[in-house]
Amino acid sequence: MCGIVGVVARSPVNQLLYDGLTVLQHRGQDAAGICTAEGHSFHMHKGRGLVRDVFRTRDMRGLVGTMGIAHCRYPTAGSASSVAESQPFYVNSPFGIVLGHNGNLVNAEELRRSLFLEDRRHVNTNSDSEVLLNVLAHELHDACDGGHRLTPDAIFKAVGGVHRRVKGAYAVVAMVAGYGLLAFRDPKGIRPLIIGRADTDKGVEFLVASESVALDTLGFKAMRDVAPGEAILVDQSGNLYSRQCAENPSHHPCIFEYVYLARPDSVIDGISVYESRRNMGKSLADRILAAGIGEQIDVVIPIPDSSRPSALEVATKLGKPYREGFIKNRYIGRTFIMPGQELRRKSVRQKLNAMAVEFKDKNVLLVDDSIVRGTTSREIVQMARECGARKVFFASAAPPVRFPNVYGIDMPTRSELIANGRDEHQIAEAIGADAVLYQDLASLVADVRACNPAIESFDCSCFDGVYITGDVSSDYLAGIEASRHDGESGAGTRLSSYQLDLGLQAVD
Repeated sequence: MCGIVGVVARSPVNQLLYDGLTVLQHRGQDAAGICTAEGHSFHMHKGRGLVRDVFRTRDMRGLVGTMGIAHCRYPTAGSASSVAESQPFYVNSPFGIVLGHNGNLVNAEELRRSLFLEDRRHVNTNSDSEVLLNVLAHELHDACDGGHRLTPDAIFKAVGGVHRRVKGAYAVVAMVAGYGLLAFRDPKGIRPLIIGRADTDKGVEFLVASESVALDTLGFKAMRDVAPGEAILVDQSGNLYSRQCAENPSHHPCIFEYVYLARPDSVIDGISVYESRRNMGKSLADRILAAGIGEQIDVVIPIPDSSRPSALEVATKLGKPYREGFIKNRYIGRTFIMPGQELRRKSVRQKLNAMAVEFKDKNVLLVDDSIVRGTTSREIVQMARECGARKVFFASAAPPVRFPNVYGIDMPTRSELIANGRDEHQIAEAIGADAVLYQDLASLVADVRACNPAIESFDCSCFDGVYITGDVSSDYLAGIEASRHDGESGAGTRLSSYQLDLGLQAVD
């Protein structure tokens, strides 16, 4: 997952882009980058780390111009250790183009070969985002018949070419030197993208971002979500163009955005993230009551932060006290992957600390948004027992995660997923809980869809193994697992699976 922002304004945009990245920091903590445009010139600064660590005053002073894009990165493909793979990416032919991308391309290797053999374009990194940039550049060249005259029609034609060639999930912000800002979304609408406007004394300004919270905090009024397959173009004069560029678009937002990824104060595709999580809690309470353990529970405790709305609804419906039993250390910064369970366990305890008064001599229900690997869940259950809990029940607001996500969430391989090949009783044994209860998928879909019935289908692939693009083969999944295992034995180990456990928001 990544966060993207694009702005066309009437005044310098460097501060707008920086502020936009800070409110989208939860979407990516590995690297950040900003590129601004001044006439036909680009000014870019990027690097590894949190937004606050990448940009200094001297860097911001160099980011001049009234148009720009920004990106915060959470690695999903390629090496997590290379500064070269920070975004945005740049090419100079046939036009100067910079691009930032949220998502994952499932045919990146095929595209990489065709770019080299047929399009005569060279890709420098392992990032699928650089592949996407070069596909766009090639399609722009063809749309202009090899010339240099760029029009909205030519740009929309090029995006249509991208849609035909690229498979997977992608939300994109890009700039074409001397022309304008381009944003587009994959034909299935898997990854989110929203556009807003601000009416200023100097004229209208436009902003596109991964989540509505960026618009809210920057003073922009949401216009609408970018439709699946649609492209938005804002030229340097502030003229807005839009066009549907995909042949058969359909809408399948990633349901894990609502479970975990997005901020609760965001609205994605007309669905309030906060309201959907409250709904999840109500359904989860029904599941707990049906299991017959409701009367055994003395207190309901969330695993901070994203499970709080669900946990509060569970407590309300069960008629049990809601308590904050874990305090989160917000000053840890990034958590790097560490070898060995002892270091892993130590890091969990640095991130969360239990308050014994809320656990001693009580039967506690711990509520989390999801359980992925179970490493953090196991340690949290142990912390509760050490604080004197008599019984520890663990409830997940999401169904069991049994399959890898290939659309931009870098989850572990199937063999690392605790729900793979285990039932609830076996999972409870594995994490040391007295019982584990999961939300069922039908209820989860109903909980999210209740906020916007117009959305008829979601990407639920990490729960049901159904990959809605229809092009994810068993060979592709095997290749992902093989590459991950290869990476784990070398110096370029990926951070992602561990960060998913211990990122700025705790997954399990």
